[in-house]
Amino acid sequence: MKLFPIGIIRSPYKNITRTPRQGRYSEELSEIVINDEYIDGLDSLENHKHLIILYWLDRADRNKLKATPPGEHEERGVFSIRSPSRPNPIAHCLVEVVKIEENIIQVKWLDALDGSPLLDIKPFVYDLDCI
Repeated sequence: MKLFPIGIIRSPYKNITRTPRQGRYSEELSEIVINDEYIDGLDSLENHKHLIILYWLDRADRNKLKATPPGEHEERGVFSIRSPSRPNPIAHCLVEVVKIEENIIQVKWLDALDGSPLLDIKPFVYDLDCI
């Protein structure tokens, strides 16, 4: 299996203690910078107000299988919670698009650390993504 970053995330969050527990809890702005070779993939993205951002938690602990969720006192398996520490630290975050200029997508609600590698972008489609 090979994953290739398609860009990088620029955010105000420089360390994990400063990130919101979930991105929707913050109105801070972040930028998703797409690498030049993937710019054509942005065609028609302006038709979507919300996106699902998949990114790599490059500073996460990949050896943990249990963690304690915020506000709880007991450990749970990482596959039953949204802990960044997990064997394959892939994160997803629903964001709202503020603006798109060339290869830069400005968004709010993104909880990624500054410099996180971007793996993929998918449009949020209400009829498909909500039960």
